[in-house]
Amino acid sequence: MASLTLKNVKKRFGHVEVLKGIDIAIDDGDFLVLVGPSGCGKSTLLNMIAGLDSISDGDVSIGDAVINDLHPADRDIAMVFQSYALYPNMTVSQNISFGLEMRKVPKPERDKKIGDVSAMLQIEHLLKRKPGQLSGGQRQRVAMGRALVRDPKIFLFDEPLSNLDAKLRVDMRTEIKRLHQRLNATIVYVTHDQIEAMTLATKIAVMKDGELQQLGSPAQVYDDPANTFVATFMGSPSMNLIDAKVEAANTGIVQLVLEGYDGRPQLVSLDCTVRGLEGYVGKTVHLGVRPEDITESDREGVDTLTCKVDVTEPTGADTYVITSLGGKEVVARMPANAGLKAGDITELRFNPEKLVLFDTKTGHRIR
Repeated sequence: MASLTLKNVKKRFGHVEVLKGIDIAIDDGDFLVLVGPSGCGKSTLLNMIAGLDSISDGDVSIGDAVINDLHPADRDIAMVFQSYALYPNMTVSQNISFGLEMRKVPKPERDKKIGDVSAMLQIEHLLKRKPGQLSGGQRQRVAMGRALVRDPKIFLFDEPLSNLDAKLRVDMRTEIKRLHQRLNATIVYVTHDQIEAMTLATKIAVMKDGELQQLGSPAQVYDDPANTFVATFMGSPSMNLIDAKVEAANTGIVQLVLEGYDGRPQLVSLDCTVRGLEGYVGKTVHLGVRPEDITESDREGVDTLTCKVDVTEPTGADTYVITSLGGKEVVARMPANAGLKAGDITELRFNPEKLVLFDTKTGHRIR
C-alpha cells in the first residue's frame, strides 16, 4: 500500500475548467471518500488518479513518485467500477484471475490468491458460475475480488453500490468497511451518498463545482463544516440554517436575535472566543444547528426558544419535530417518546456548544 498526494490538480475540457486546483493528501492505509453532487468532478478526479483521463495541470503522486505520465497498467492501481465490468463469457474464477494471467503469474500462485480472496468475500461456492447467474451483490463481490487479488498500492472504487437495492447497499457497505479494517488498504472511493461517506471514510473530501470544499475526518466535516454547502450536504436531515441578527458580541458572549414562530424576536446567547465577530454586530448571520442538538428544555436558567410544532415524523427510533424559526423550517431530532404533536407550543433548547455561525454572503464559517 502507499500514500496518495494530489497537488493543485486541474482538468480542462477546452476553455472549461472542471477541476479547479485540487489539493489532497492521504496516508498509507487511509480510506478517502470523494463526495459531492452529480457533476462536481469526483469521478473525473478518480479517473485522473487511475490514468484513464489526462491531467491538465498539477501532480498526482503515489508514495514519493509522480505518476502523471505513467500508463494505467504501470500505476499499480486496482479499480472497481459502478457497472462491475465483468466478462460475461468467463466464470467467476476466470474473471478474478484474468489480470493475473495477463501478468503471467504462475498457476499455483493464481489458484492460491483466488482461494484466499474468494474465502474473504464468501464467494467460494460461486467460482464456477458466470456473471449472468449471479445477483447484483454477488457480481459486486466478484468485481471486488478481481481488484483484491492483485494486491495493488491503491484501490479505487467508482460508486460501486449505486446499482444495488437499499438493503444490499447497507450490507455491502459493511463488507467494504470490514475489508478495509482487515487489509488496512489505501482506498479512494467515489459516492454521492453522504451516509456512505460518513460510515466508510477515515477522510472525506467534499466537492462542489470542481472545487474542494473541505477535507477532514467524518467528525470534522460533520461537526465543524467549513461553509454552508458542507453543513447542508453532510447529514440527514441536514444542518438547520436560521437567519439571526447579531445583537452584541463582546466579553466572549454573542447575543443573537431571531424571529420566533409568531413573528416576535427571541434571544439566543452563546459563548464565543472567536475574534472579529464585533464586525457583525447589527448584521444578519446564518445560525447553524444539527437536528440532534435541539432538545426539549426541562432546565431552568438556560436559553430556550418558544416554538410551535408544525409536523411530527415518527421513524421508530426517533421522532422528527418540524417547526419554524427565523422564517426557516427547522428540524429537531427528538426521542421516540417525545410526545409532541402538531399545534403544540413547546420550549426548545439549542446546545450552545454545537452552534455555528456562517457569513450570509460568502457562506464561510465565522465561528
